[in-house]
Amino acid sequence: MPACWSLTPTDFFKKMSRKVKAYAAAGVDVDLGNKVKRGIQALAASTHGPEVLGKIGGFGGLFRPDFKGLKDPVLVSSVDGVGTKLKIAFATGCHGTIGQDLVNHCINDIAVIGARPLFFLDYIAGGKLEPVVFRQILKGFATACRAGGCALIGGETAQMPGMYHPGEYDLAGTIVGVVDRPKLLDGSKIRPGNVVVGLRGNGLHTNGYSLARKVLLEKLRLPLNKPAPGMKGTLASELLRVHPNYQPLMASLPAGILRGAAHITGGGLLDNLPRVLPEGCRALIDTRSWKMPILFDLIQHGGHVPQKEMYQVFNMGIGMVLIVSAARAAETVALTKGIVIGRIVEGPKDVVIE
Repeated sequence: MPACWSLTPTDFFKKMSRKVKAYAAAGVDVDLGNKVKRGIQALAASTHGPEVLGKIGGFGGLFRPDFKGLKDPVLVSSVDGVGTKLKIAFATGCHGTIGQDLVNHCINDIAVIGARPLFFLDYIAGGKLEPVVFRQILKGFATACRAGGCALIGGETAQMPGMYHPGEYDLAGTIVGVVDRPKLLDGSKIRPGNVVVGLRGNGLHTNGYSLARKVLLEKLRLPLNKPAPGMKGTLASELLRVHPNYQPLMASLPAGILRGAAHITGGGLLDNLPRVLPEGCRALIDTRSWKMPILFDLIQHGGHVPQKEMYQVFNMGIGMVLIVSAARAAETVALTKGIVIGRIVEGPKDVVIE
């Protein structure tokens, strides 16, 4: 053994391991992860009702649903992410609304089938666990779950050094809800002569950010901390507006009024509305029936994006579409404060932008 060793190699490395664990030295701090996760118990518990069994931190979330009053309960699930909207959160250091975006997006995806949410699970992955950022995200999850009436019952946090740029992370979420099969919205009741009602959006929601960032930040070089042309708030505040949850409003409508619904996310009106149309039904959309928010106008003209592509990438100011009979269109508009944006006619199962 070399003279420089005052300890045996085994004892030396044992002593070193007490200072910095090997896994932490490699970039994954398990102890920090456990400490941070203990702090989310209260946040998650604030979303729990009597249906939730057990606590956060087990190998699986436990949920005992109450199906009383449902003739034929059907579980509905969906999974999604937030996309490159995260890049705006990274650039601004504002992470509190991103969690709300994800929960609300997922709830809307099952709301169009007529389902109400039961519980939500999240996945957060990054190169290094940042406790302050992690807590902001979790607060967003809890806020949206409480408002949406669903329980945050578990999730997964992955530390993966080398997989992400410093300060960056990714999010995904899974929602599970329930709908009574007789009330399932599958689009089968949609007929020519029905009316298309649009519910207003408040911005980009959670899609189209790759193109928006390319145009606004790279081509036009607009600063995030200042108002963009024609806007009152900063560009960052416009781009970080929380994706609305439309489910409570939809659930409040009289039974049987909805014949179909479409969440206008990636794919816009052109690709999302046909997903609920039956064969032989075409949607004619009158784009003059609502005022396109200035943010979309800025992207379209600043990036020289063709109109048709705009309606395939962005929601263009319409976050949710409801399809109802002509006889109940006025009632729907009054109850939702929506706008009649089109009608259903005979034709191929597609959307025509007029």
